Amino acid sequence: MKVSAGKRVLMLIENGSFLMDSRVRPEAKALIHAGYKVSVICQADSKWVWKENIENVTVYTYPAPLPGKGFLGYLFEYGYSLAATFLLSLIVCLIDGFDIIHAANPPDTALIVAAFYKLVGVRFVFDHHDLAPEMYWERFSGRGNRLVYKILLTMERYSCRLADIIIATNESYKSIEMERHAIPQERIAIVRNGPLLEKFRLSTPDPVLRAKAKVILAYVGVMAPQDGVDYLLRALHLLRCELKKDDFYCVIIGKGSTLDDLKELAKKLDLEKHVWFTGYIPDADMLRYLSTADICIDPDPSNPFNDRCTMIKMMEYMAMGKPIVAFDLPEHRVTAQNGALYARPNDELEFARQIAVLMDDPERRERMGKEGRKRIESELAWSYQAENLLEAYKALSSSSKWPKPIWRRT
Repeated sequence: MKVSAGKRVLMLIENGSFLMDSRVRPEAKALIHAGYKVSVICQADSKWVWKENIENVTVYTYPAPLPGKGFLGYLFEYGYSLAATFLLSLIVCLIDGFDIIHAANPPDTALIVAAFYKLVGVRFVFDHHDLAPEMYWERFSGRGNRLVYKILLTMERYSCRLADIIIATNESYKSIEMERHAIPQERIAIVRNGPLLEKFRLSTPDPVLRAKAKVILAYVGVMAPQDGVDYLLRALHLLRCELKKDDFYCVIIGKGSTLDDLKELAKKLDLEKHVWFTGYIPDADMLRYLSTADICIDPDPSNPFNDRCTMIKMMEYMAMGKPIVAFDLPEHRVTAQNGALYARPNDELEFARQIAVLMDDPERRERMGKEGRKRIESELAWSYQAENLLEAYKALSSSSKWPKPIWRRT
């Protein structure tokens, strides 16, 4: 297929594979559908195949590094990934050519690759997934290295300033980009993390899970220090011991750096008969368990990172028509509106009380679930976000005359 100059995109992912990225993957598909040619560079999944075609996207991969621990470990991990990405980008430019680099963070190291190619006329789209400085600080519970924090802040600043267009996930991120880095609003487009409606639909409930208790709770997501699954476990302990509600069973789906610690905490809180850590499971199983759930949980605590984030899991719960219990964070309110009950930030007993409220009121659960699903269908689904993405690319191509490409036209 011949693609005109200006419509060849190279997408960069550092912290995972293409198939596992719930944001970049639909972005790539939207661009393909709009007539762009898309290549991706990312870490390999379990099996390393350096080049393959996935959903009409040419995916180039490198073997994943061992997860970093400590400053030197992270330095090696990100340095290795940066070097591998740059080397593969040279190969992509010779084989496919590209006019636009679309880089997703974290981390923000891709700006080094983008800066090199901007010297020869390639446009740069910075897809601002996470506030890396705040995420780092929360990951280490406010005890991180100040120098590392400042380096991350500097890299974020230059990623924003180097970009021709910044894609922000919500208004909070847009405000950060404008206020912290003095980016004019016309260079920022908001593309939310909208769920795919065709994927998130109710299926037949799982009979084994359904039989575990009168009320099934569910959490789906990453388990890192900033994700608050420890808050959930402590709230469940209070639900049993303080509020005398024990006819529940909570399925906790996903994996992450704190998974082993969370299992130990569940054991210490005497919750082993009430919680099930599934680890990573296929999508079909995840959707079946969500279909079984009566209440979905988003325990992200309030902090400078979470307060500004739109949580993918929250919108996935809404797409499944499930009521949500969450802490009262600014972007939670923007996302879920009446689809969630909100507890005072970081108040675990209040969180337990809100779970208890929904446990006792199935009619309210049904009403909230319908409101959440309607909000996704009418405003937040990926189909609406894809339109915003394509508008951003349209603005990118029309902002000034495209430079003459120096690489092979396809």
